Amino acid sequence: MNKRPLILVSNDDGYQAKGINCLLQVLREFGDVVAVAPHTGRSGKGCAITSETPIKTKLVSSEPGLEVYSCTGTPCDCVKIACHAIVPRTPDLVVGGINHGDNSAVNAHYSGTMGVVMEGCMKGIPSIAFSLCSHDADADFAPTYEVIRKVVSNVLERGLPYGSCLNVNFPATPLYEGVKVCRMARGEWTQEWEEHPHPRGGNYFWLVGSFCLRDDHPHDADRPNLTEGYVAVTPIQIDMTDYSLMQEIQANWDL
Repeated sequence: MNKRPLILVSNDDGYQAKGINCLLQVLREFGDVVAVAPHTGRSGKGCAITSETPIKTKLVSSEPGLEVYSCTGTPCDCVKIACHAIVPRTPDLVVGGINHGDNSAVNAHYSGTMGVVMEGCMKGIPSIAFSLCSHDADADFAPTYEVIRKVVSNVLERGLPYGSCLNVNFPATPLYEGVKVCRMARGEWTQEWEEHPHPRGGNYFWLVGSFCLRDDHPHDADRPNLTEGYVAVTPIQIDMTDYSLMQEIQANWDL
């Protein structure tokens, strides 16, 4: 018998977030869905794992074609524990999101949503991250659905190369100018800390900051296209080797 695809879902905003619950309803159109997501917000955890304390999972809800679990670990932990102890077989697809917030440019390195798909990718499973450029807890995710359907359909049909995953970012607009396949924009966060006096002495710091684009040719980069109203689809590789620099070192360095 043909099995329906098995889709594993997680996020970094927590299992109760609107984004993941909207995503679950879209993904149910494509297969059986298991969500294993943090029991509370875990934004900015990247690919962090929990190594010194145990983690726990709890079945939150179950109905035909959909199970939802909470997990006390990081987004990456959620994928690891799901594949080890929860899903009945290797998932056909791992999906992260829909994140409340932008994960374009260097944000992808910090993102727990990307940690979900990086872990799925390292396990050899086609993996996709979806993020909306809005931190509003009640953001409108409906405009993302049609693009999500198209991306998921293509990945289930065609797969992805081993070691590659997709980072999909949506502008926070009701209508999109289109969809562009982009590279990661070059940029950095500046003025990252806000300092305040602590009432018990000394100072404390809040993480704030502004993103500065450092890109001479931004027309094909994710962040600039998002600001122009386009959905940005960015292929990401697990292999971070700089091959051109590797060749330069091999050819010219005295080592």
